[in-house]
Amino acid sequence: MPKLMVVDDDRSTVSLLTLLLQLEGYQVVVAEARTAAFDAIRAERPDMVLLDFFLSDGEGLEVLLRLRADPELAETRVIMLSGMELSEKCYAAGADGFLLKPYTPDQLIALIREKLGPDAPAGKTPAGRSP
Repeated sequence: MPKLMVVDDDRSTVSLLTLLLQLEGYQVVVAEARTAAFDAIRAERPDMVLLDFFLSDGEGLEVLLRLRADPELAETRVIMLSGMELSEKCYAAGADGFLLKPYTPDQLIALIREKLGPDAPAGKTPAGRSP
């Protein structure tokens, strides 16, 4: 089961994303601040990070840049999330994907599956939803 890390300072968002991802069959770990995110990623080694652009203690982009500069973590897949159109900035920094808020659960899950690739074990597909 792929492990995903959610990095967001909004507890409601974290709760909703955690529930959605667990229902899809993913293991979920959380970091709620920029300062804690890098160490949490190093310790947990998630298959993918869902990283909010604006965090209460700085920009998630700083975490992405630090990941890309670290030889051990540079290949970690990262999807950036933001309520502002910052996709060019995120892709230029090395993001694997970008979603503009608000996005639908289907959009998020489709992007996760696309970026994890066909060889990654898929989460389960709830009844009534196509993979």
